[in-house]
Amino acid sequence: MAILFIGKGNGLTQEIYENGRKELNWEANPPPGLIFHAASFDESGNLRLADIWESEEQLNNFANTRSMPYLQKANVSPPKGEIFPIHNVYPVPGMER
Repeated sequence: MAILFIGKGNGLTQEIYENGRKELNWEANPPPGLIFHAASFDESGNLRLADIWESEEQLNNFANTRSMPYLQKANVSPPKGEIFPIHNVYPVPGMER
């Protein structure tokens, strides 16, 4: 079942996020099961994210095998969040932008 993960990464700054994008290379080598990823930063500079995954298992696999080793090296705690079962996903025309 597809899931929505809404998370916050305290101490996970834009610099750490951008370094992770380069090192983990998830855009050119996307993790299995990732459908959608959006990231933003709150007024304190902490990461806020919304992901859609094919399953919670695939999210956990990415977190444990790719994300966590990077975050440990960066000395940052992983994002905390909530997981919700997806009811509907509607890709808006032009989404590939």
